[in-house]
Parts: sequence; structure tokens; C-alpha cells
Amino acid sequence: MHRRTLITAASLSLLSAAPLAWSQAAYPTKPVRLVVPFAPGGTTDIVARVLAEKIGGPLGQQMIVENRAGGGGSVGALDIVRSAPDGYSLGVATVSTTAANPAINSKIPYNPITDFTPIINVAATPNVIAVHPSFPARDYKGFLAELKKNPGKYSFGSSGTGGIGHLQMELFKSLSGTFVTHIPYRGAGPALNDTVAGQVPMIFDNLPSALPFIKDGRLIAIVVAAPQRLAQLPNVPTFKEVGLEPVNRMAYYGILGPKNLPKDIVDKVSVAVKKTLEDPAVRKRIEETGSVIVGNTPEQFAAQIAAEFEVYKKVVIAQKLQLE
Repeated sequence: MHRRTLITAASLSLLSAAPLAWSQAAYPTKPVRLVVPFAPGGTTDIVARVLAEKIGGPLGQQMIVENRAGGGGSVGALDIVRSAPDGYSLGVATVSTTAANPAINSKIPYNPITDFTPIINVAATPNVIAVHPSFPARDYKGFLAELKKNPGKYSFGSSGTGGIGHLQMELFKSLSGTFVTHIPYRGAGPALNDTVAGQVPMIFDNLPSALPFIKDGRLIAIVVAAPQRLAQLPNVPTFKEVGLEPVNRMAYYGILGPKNLPKDIVDKVSVAVKKTLEDPAVRKRIEETGSVIVGNTPEQFAAQIAAEFEVYKKVVIAQKLQLE
């Protein structure tokens, strides 16, 4: 009797474990939604679509990009926070959504450290202050002199209040002793379009989205946030070169899910992203934008998010920045 009981218990154990193992192996069984927390056309959207276009093979299912703009990225980020931790709703993490915006806006209803499951940092990219060709300066020295001579005369567009473009420009203003009026948009794409059209004279934008317009002469690059001068813009100085090193921070574009995302799903997505980034065509398209491929571990990406959040919290306090 005792032997028969043991066999029955073992059999039941195997049967109960089988559905779990099957479900883990089967993910994903349907398309995965990738939420971009900004409007189409910005760098976040560009990187997301390059990745989503090719990840179907390694992941085993199509990845569909969904733009959820608003609140400097917080609307899209909150969408992920409220999603089921089943791997079918993932989001693009940016400095705006996981650091800058939460640091300056205490009313954002999520914690960037505890309410997400970081998966992988896809790429990092420089940021750039660019002006419309009608602006009366073509280099940093002339740009700074014009702003100092005319405080309040000019405005700048950003992806939204609390976004990285907003917070970095506010930091620039504080350190340079200048004043420029903030014009928030529902994403970098609309802000960039209005800057190119001359509706606003300048933007602090991610390089990938601004670079095509800079190359075409429709925008003039003034100064970049990058470790060193960029091959694409060899005559444009970095913020460190002009004495504003605290502004010299690159942006990141990673993938995350809601908190409590199972490890097997995290690993499956991480591996699929890494395999996609090995595709020469994908690497070429991302690197052509001025971005650098990262592809780190979930733990490393979590540490990056935490570190960036601390930096911007200190910036907000030290510079006494407030929402407009």
C-alpha cells in the first residue's frame, strides 16, 4: 500500500507540473504588444519599430508597436504598470519614463524602481540641442550669447513636461544662466516637426530623430550630450567641452514589463532581443541613427534605471526645478 501511494503522489506531481512547463515553453502563443510611450516619429518610436520588425523569428511571434503618448511618457508607462504580468504587454523604457519624469513629478502614479520588471537595454543615444535655421546663431558660442542677451525671447519644444528633453534643457538653463520658455508636446515627434517648421526655434532632442533634419540643413546642431564628439557631427562640441558636464548624459531605450513578470518570460524576451540585435541589418539601422547597441542583462538594466533616477532626483532638488 505504501509503495502504491508513493507512485500515485509522484504521478500527481508530474501531472501538476506538466501544464506549467508546457505554458512556459509555449510563450508566446500570440502577438506581443510593445507600448511606445510617445507619439510616432521620435527616437523611442524609431528604435522600437526597428526591433519589432525583425524580432518575430527569435521570439516566435509578431511584436506589434502601439503608441501611447502623453504626460511626458507617463501615460504609456502606466499602461504597462497596469498590464497583466503575462509577457503580452511590454513597454519601451526611456530616461523620461523611468527617471526624469518621476524625479520631477511626484504625482506620477508609479514607482520606476518597484513597478516594472526590467528586461534589457537595447541602445543608448546622444541628445542634441538643435535650432531652426532662422535662429541668429550657428554655433554654441553664438547660441549662448543670443540667449543671454534675450532672456525669455525664445522657446523650446520637448516630448512633454518631465521628459528628458525638458529636464535636460532645464538643467542647461540653470547651469548656463539662461531662460528659454518650455513648450511641451505629446512626444518628440510632434515637437521635432514644429521645430523643423519654425513654429518653435529650438529643441533638446534625441539624436536619431533629429539627425536626418540636421543632415538636410533643416536644423542646426549646437551642442551634444555624448561621451565624445560624434562622427556624424564632428564640428559640434559636447556639453563637457563647453563646461556643462552634468548635462552630458545619453538616453537609453530598453524593454521592460510590469512587476512580477516571470523569469522564464524575461529570459525569453531578453534572448530574442539579443538575437535580433545580432542581425547586421538591425545593428546598421540603429547605429546609423547615432545610437550605440547595448544589449545588457536584466540586472544591469535595473541598475541603470536606479542610477539614472537618483541622478535626476538630485538634479531636481539641487536646481529647484518644478513643473510648469
